[in-house]
Amino acid sequence: MSLTWNGDAIAAAVKQAEQRGVRLAAEHLRTTAVQQTPLETGALRNSAQVTVEGTRAAVSFNTKYAVKQHEELGYSHKDGRAKYLESATVSEKDTMAQIIGQQIKGAL
Repeated sequence: MSLTWNGDAIAAAVKQAEQRGVRLAAEHLRTTAVQQTPLETGALRNSAQVTVEGTRAAVSFNTKYAVKQHEELGYSHKDGRAKYLESATVSEKDTMAQIIGQQIKGAL
């Protein structure tokens, strides 16, 4: 009987899958947040981006007024809402965890 150790290859595959899962989860969050973002000209929604470094990701909106639109609860929006990124993060946390988990499971 012989035994072959593939631990290093498995660890590398899991790391890659984890990174892919984090990127896909962040893209999912971006999509969900954009759907909740206030819409007037589309500039705020179009500024959404995902930044990934290894197993860390960030979703951000890049306009001068993104923070104000996100935080100001008193604004009235025909389309969209305040706290668009925060509420998407809360509502999609389980889905994002599943996305990452599926990628890791697929690597095994």
